[in-house]
Amino acid sequence: MSAGRFAPSPSGSLHLGNLRTALAAWLVARSSGAEFLLRFEDLTTGAAPAAQAEQLEDLALLGITHDGKVTCQSERTELYAQAIHQLEQLGLTYDCYCSRREVREAAAAPHGAAPEGSYPGTCFRLTQTEVRKHERAGRRPALRLNGSGGIQTDDFVLRRADGVAAYNLAVVVDDAAQGIDQVVRGDDLVETTPRQVLLQGLLGYPTPTYLHVPLVLGLDGERLSKRHGAVGLQELRALGVSPPQVLGYLANSLGATPQDSPVTAEGVLNGFSAQNIPTQPWVFDPSELRSG
Repeated sequence: MSAGRFAPSPSGSLHLGNLRTALAAWLVARSSGAEFLLRFEDLTTGAAPAAQAEQLEDLALLGITHDGKVTCQSERTELYAQAIHQLEQLGLTYDCYCSRREVREAAAAPHGAAPEGSYPGTCFRLTQTEVRKHERAGRRPALRLNGSGGIQTDDFVLRRADGVAAYNLAVVVDDAAQGIDQVVRGDDLVETTPRQVLLQGLLGYPTPTYLHVPLVLGLDGERLSKRHGAVGLQELRALGVSPPQVLGYLANSLGATPQDSPVTAEGVLNGFSAQNIPTQPWVFDPSELRSG
């Protein structure tokens, strides 16, 4: 059975950009006859029942239904440990004691040894003396992928120094475990895709199809955030804007409806085609959403 998903972080309310991505993912899944799963990426936030409940309520109000049990990454740590062990057995990992500041400084150094933004391999060949020095200083190592064997990507983190699985590892394991074969997400994550495809190959997982939806911007051209006004569903409802109005507005921005009139999710689905999703960012103008 084919499946898509929406996997928000329960760090707070879903703003219109999040809801737009959720709607796009739901439309792609439902229009192709696939299941649609919800997963909270809570490894960095920890348990957040109130935020999870609010996000689930927002999705339900818009008619974005899901199949099966809602899952949380925090419940799946054993699966991440198994995947990391598999990579360790293949000799594809090494410990890294660098702080984020040290990584930034090393990457900015004028040696030209690594592509911009990538890890320059500082800890790849640490001596035992250097390791003991870090340990005496109380440093705990992160675990990085060893890309020295011709792998065409940088040595990104698999497990953080605090023992928590890193995003790229966790999302790959989750998608494989849940049978996700279509991923629809914001194009701010497009740069993570090569890393995830690489891990899928190394771990023997299938690679889903990927669709990256352009971001939502404020009128100032910056990525949508709280400073752009009332951008959450609950805030808009408090201003008298109904969920069907919000849904119509989002659906129109995805090319799914000819107008931004109030609609139902099923009504949007009837005329949806993924080919009609715009390829340029959508600029959110709060004045276009009025109560009624």
